[in-house]
Amino acid sequence: MAEVLRVGVVGAGVFGGYHANKYKQAEGVAFVGIYDLDKPRAEALAAQHGVQAFGGDDLAEFLSLIDAVTIATPAFAHAAVALKALESGVHVYSEKPLAITIADGHAMVDLAAEKGLILACGHQERAVFEAMGLYDVPERPLRLEAVRNGTASTRNLDVSVVLDLMIHDLDLAQSLAGAGPGGMHATARYRTDEGYKAVGADEVTAEVEFENGMMAHFRASRMAEARERTMRIVYPSGEVNIDLLNRKFENNTPFRLNADFAEADIAKDPLGTSVFRFLDTVRGVRATPLCTGKDALKALILALSIDEEVAPEPSEYSVY
Repeated sequence: MAEVLRVGVVGAGVFGGYHANKYKQAEGVAFVGIYDLDKPRAEALAAQHGVQAFGGDDLAEFLSLIDAVTIATPAFAHAAVALKALESGVHVYSEKPLAITIADGHAMVDLAAEKGLILACGHQERAVFEAMGLYDVPERPLRLEAVRNGTASTRNLDVSVVLDLMIHDLDLAQSLAGAGPGGMHATARYRTDEGYKAVGADEVTAEVEFENGMMAHFRASRMAEARERTMRIVYPSGEVNIDLLNRKFENNTPFRLNADFAEADIAKDPLGTSVFRFLDTVRGVRATPLCTGKDALKALILALSIDEEVAPEPSEYSVY
C-alpha cells in the first residue's frame, strides 16, 4: 500500500459532499476526485474541493486512479458500484444500508474477503456508543427500546423507513446484544395519498427477540410531527435512557458511563471517526473499521426481514 492513499467519492449529493469534506480533512491522503453519473453535478462538487470530476462512462477510469473509495450514491446503487470497486482492487466504504438485497450484501462481503480488501459501512452512531462507554458495560441488556422518528422529507424515498432510519438502531442493538435475532413481529403504516411515491413503509414498529434472550422494541417513522431519537437500555442492574438528539442520558446502573461523551472527539464527529478509522484499517494501523461489512450485512438481513414481515398487499395499506 502506498504511503499516501489515493481516495475518491462516488455520488455528488448531500452525503457525497459530507464525505468529500472528510477526505479533504484527512491526513496522509490524496483526494483524487468525485464521480457521479451526472457529470455536471460531479463537476460542481469537485470544484468546491479542487479535485477532478468524473461522470458517465468514466467509472472504470476513476477507480483505476484510487486506492479507497466512499460510495454515497442512492441506496439502490451501493452494491453495483461497490462490486466494481472491489473487482478493481479498491477498498470500499459504503454508506448505509450496505445494499438493498441480502444477495448483494453477501456478494460484497465475499468479494472483499476474496480480494483481501477492506469493506466498511457507515453505521457511524457506533462512535457515540463507544464514547459513552456502553460497549464496556459488563452486562448484556435484557431489553432495548428505540424510537427514531423523522419529519416528512423528499430524501431517501427509494428505500423503506426501515432501511433509511430504523437500520441505525438495528445495528446498535445487535452490537450490544452480541447475538443474532430469533423471533420477530412487526407492523407498518403506508402513505397512499395522491402524488406520494416511496418504496416501502413510512412507519414501522418491530419487536425482536435475540438468540440470547434480549428483547428489543423498535419504532421508526418518516412522517412524524417532530424529530425524535431515543433509546432505553434495560440491564439486570438498572437502565440507561439516552436522548441521541440532545446528546445526553440518564443512568441508574452501577456502571460508570461518560457523561461528557458529547465532547469526546469520536462523538463530536462520528462521520469523521468512521471515515478515518476506515482509512486507518486500509493502512493496517487498525484491525477493523468502526463497522465492518459483515456487521452491516447482519443489520441489513434483520432490516429486510422486518420489511418482508410488514409488506402488505395494496388493499391492506392504511392511510394517515
